[in-house]
Amino acid sequence: MLPSRSLVSALLAAVLGALLVPVGTAQAAERTVRGGRLDWGVRSSFQSYVTGPVAHGSWSLLGGAATVGASRFRFHSAAGSYDPGGGALDAAFSGGVRFTGHPKADGSYELDLTIARPTVRISGGRGALFADMTSRAKGTGKVTTASQVPLAALSLGGVDMRGGGSPVAFTDVPATLTSQGAAAFAGYYPAGTALDPVSLSVDTRAAEAPTPSSPAPSRTAGAGFVDAAVDWGVRRTFREYVTGSVAQGGWTLSGGAQDGGALFRFPRGHGSYDEEKGTLDASFAGAARFTGAHFALTLDRIAVKVADGRGTLSSAGRPLITFAVGRFAPRDGLVAVSEAPATLTASGAEVFGGMYPAGTAMDPVSLAVAVEGAARLPELPDVGSGVSAAPSPSPVARPDAAAPSSSSDHGRLYLGLVGAGLLVAVAVAFAVLRWRRRSSTAGRPQLVAQFPAPLEASGDATSSPTHQGGATAATADNGSDATQN
Repeated sequence: MLPSRSLVSALLAAVLGALLVPVGTAQAAERTVRGGRLDWGVRSSFQSYVTGPVAHGSWSLLGGAATVGASRFRFHSAAGSYDPGGGALDAAFSGGVRFTGHPKADGSYELDLTIARPTVRISGGRGALFADMTSRAKGTGKVTTASQVPLAALSLGGVDMRGGGSPVAFTDVPATLTSQGAAAFAGYYPAGTALDPVSLSVDTRAAEAPTPSSPAPSRTAGAGFVDAAVDWGVRRTFREYVTGSVAQGGWTLSGGAQDGGALFRFPRGHGSYDEEKGTLDASFAGAARFTGAHFALTLDRIAVKVADGRGTLSSAGRPLITFAVGRFAPRDGLVAVSEAPATLTASGAEVFGGMYPAGTAMDPVSLAVAVEGAARLPELPDVGSGVSAAPSPSPVARPDAAAPSSSSDHGRLYLGLVGAGLLVAVAVAFAVLRWRRRSSTAGRPQLVAQFPAPLEASGDATSSPTHQGGATAATADNGSDATQN
């Protein structure tokens, strides 16, 4: 005998009700957001306009921001809070991007826009993206700086943010320019313009009482220094080439090397430092191996030497880059060089197999040397626990969330894993429905949250139908893209 409609309804009600029950008291408590990334292209056609034949401009990354894919910027080191009970999320990210275009004779730009420290705030089913903005107004040239401007409204599509674990993530959420954002955007787009979709992933953890730190080792006579690390991203367009459609490769880190999104950290430096002479001779742990179609490159046994105001970074005894050091004396127990411009050496050009000629601008170098036990090295940009921005295929949504199309994967959201027993109950419920309604699948409940597709803005004179900025192909990565570094 087929199950009755009342039985099916009761089973579905029980299953959907279970989805809304908090997993436990610990999960309902407010959690701290620490670590994660936000991937956003701002507006890809704006990038194309800036780097195209009209604006003759470029963009540059600030504060450890990176790139991911062909036209997205990655902001890092999420910090804030998440309330699983109420579904509120407040996550602030580090890094920025500066767009410049329409160069003037005096070296300035008619178009000059900086977007930094983006913050996503979600509460009560509504979301917004805020950012620090500095812009030069179109036409008047007036420069305006504002902190945490509500730049874009986020269309969450009815998704319930309650009950999530860690990480909390969503992908391709439609974003729309607000009226405040339009003003801060220097008048290039009107309010209501569709911006690029927003993706983020943040790690959350239960609030913990601070624990006293262990006493740091003191500087020992003859030891040179206590600790050191060097941060270097090699070259942004090289990383994009490695992971792009031509090379179809990637990289692996070993020996303690760390990935900070836009750079790699080689830690545990040891060697000698002479404050009076301003010299350093240090070796670092870790290795980075890049592989792709028809090439493999390993950077290991990293060493840095500083003398006469110049630094040289070597791999396996071969000098790769040189960089200006400037002041090289301790301040509060730390000797630091921050984002020093770097140039490829002739030996480095050979290491890269002739991909770049000697003298090519490479990614900047940051160097930190702790000469006192109380000094702490700068924190590495934290992009979170996941490797990819794409979420796992185990989303949880409220039953009143917008129903998806079975042929689309746009706008997926996940808030943790569902218990195995609950998944079995869901499968049983849907099996019963299929048994009763073999001839039709219309109206079947779905557990995948769906965001509506963003609307295309009309009358956008600065838009380009195709994205042309942000070189990722091998033909574009030939050392001539200095405007993008």
